[in-house]
Order: sequence, then C-alpha cells, then structure tokens
Amino acid sequence: MSSVPGGAKTLAKRKATQENKLKQQLQSQPTSTRAAGAGGSSSTMLKIYTDESQGFKIDPLVVLVLAVSFIFSVVLLHVLAKLTGKFF
Repeated sequence: MSSVPGGAKTLAKRKATQENKLKQQLQSQPTSTRAAGAGGSSSTMLKIYTDESQGFKIDPLVVLVLAVSFIFSVVLLHVLAKLTGKFF
C-alpha cells in the first residue's frame, strides 16, 4: 500500500501548488532594506555621519556640545524670565 492518498493527480496538484508558492515567495522578496522594513528614509540626520554622504561632515562631539549648549541656553532663559518677573 504505497499509493498516495487522493491518487496521482492530487500529488501532482500538491507539487504544482508548492512550486507556485516558492515562485511567489522568491518574486515577492524585497530588493532593498527599506522595502523590507529594516531601514528608514535615506535622507535622515544619520546621513551626516556616513562617509558616502553628500551632507555635512560633523564630528559627534560637536553635535553633543551644540545640544548641551542649546539646553543650557533654554534653562538660562527660563531663570532670567523668573528673575525679571520678580523685579518688574
């Protein structure tokens, strides 16, 4: 009893269906990381740090100093606003 359940036609249909699924999977695979969902826009802020970019070449330390100085200036403005509110 080595016959296939459903007969030879069913076996051929199963094989054809499996081959079609494999073809669809190969055709539907994304060709880029962005299409695969693993990446974002190609023109982000991170483009600054890549060697191949057309954008600015900025050291990460400079970005850190600028960010901290911006935060410090906002805090300083808040303190000045509080002090001037008490005197005027």
